[in-house]
Amino acid sequence: MSEPIRRGGRPRRSSAEVLADAAAELFLEQGYARTTVDHIAARAGVSRATFFNYFAAKSDVMWLDLDAAVADLPQHLATSVGTSAVRAVEEALLAAARAHDPDRVPWAIAQAEVMDVGAELVASVATRVTAQHQAVAAFVADRTGEQPGALWPQTVAGAMLGAAAAAFGVWVTDGVARRPLAEYVAAALTPVAAGLDAR
Repeated sequence: MSEPIRRGGRPRRSSAEVLADAAAELFLEQGYARTTVDHIAARAGVSRATFFNYFAAKSDVMWLDLDAAVADLPQHLATSVGTSAVRAVEEALLAAARAHDPDRVPWAIAQAEVMDVGAELVASVATRVTAQHQAVAAFVADRTGEQPGALWPQTVAGAMLGAAAAAFGVWVTDGVARRPLAEYVAAALTPVAAGLDAR
């Protein structure tokens, strides 16, 4: 189903995006710790119950787009036609980068100090990084006939996701000068994939 369009031709924000944007505003204004779920719901013009229809916890609101990427990564991996497991992972990560809405910048990363998210940022992102790592390691293991916990699947997952994460971080901090995310991810992944594929 296509996204609803508002005047001006731009897609209308989903309810989850409205909540995420409201939370970002409040985190910038008064800090993460002083912002409650009730504050976010009120700013977004919805009920507390509606907030929990979309997010399990306050920290989850920071990662709306990363969660979407994690959810889509297995599909990108499954449809990848790369000639090797490494190239297939590269292709899948590039597909995820191309699918990312360029207007959706994770302010929890870009403005972490202002929002004072600190330890909460680290803790909440860790589970998401682990989910991505497990998905990639499982894919590589399936392609190579190894166990997901074996050294090669773990190495490919760690190296490729590390490069993609570095590219994402630079893309976020480049501000108004940022180019398409896929350009950053491609530049980071190309030498890493070449090195891994040369083994």
